[in-house]
Amino acid sequence: MKILGVVGSNRKHGNTSGLVKAALQAAEKENADTALVFLGDYSIQDCVGCEGCKDTMRCVIKDDMQKLYPLLLEADGIILGSPTYFYNITATMKAFIDRCYCFEAFARDDRASWVGLHEALGIKYAVVIAVCEQHDEADMGFTAEAMIKPLEALGYRIISTIKAIGYFKAGEALQDERAVENARNAGKKLARTISLRKEVERKMQEII
Repeated sequence: MKILGVVGSNRKHGNTSGLVKAALQAAEKENADTALVFLGDYSIQDCVGCEGCKDTMRCVIKDDMQKLYPLLLEADGIILGSPTYFYNITATMKAFIDRCYCFEAFARDDRASWVGLHEALGIKYAVVIAVCEQHDEADMGFTAEAMIKPLEALGYRIISTIKAIGYFKAGEALQDERAVENARNAGKKLARTISLRKEVERKMQEII
């Protein structure tokens, strides 16, 4: 079982990073192999809507996103984390998500008919972690939803959504036991869901 953590914050020791790490650590205790990616370490261009991926489901832009695609395909689950920037996800996270558009397939004569790659090959699972400086959840705006909706379209089932509010100083969220526990529970639930899926698959193979 492989779980990939993706951090859309430039602060490697910030609140978003800390909560994603806490979730991954909990998943590791459930025997998951984990990897952590900081999007700020990669050069990711914006999707240009060229439709070059329509026949191959591979993006034609040659940048660091090509290093991340194999990790996404290998992972059984993903944890996306982003701080709130002006009521939304960071530009880096947005670019990353947009470049996953190549994993969508559309009917040639009807673009209203489409399917996500993971939906076609076998559903995957995800946790979303959104962090906001303000204490009112409304000030988080679309941060969580901007990650949830694309993941669902790509064929991920959202296991847990964490909306962590009231954190600004680096590492502040890690001082809040409730926030950390929420992240740990999300990571544990994600790993256990994947384990259950694999167990059911094994049983069905024996029955068939």
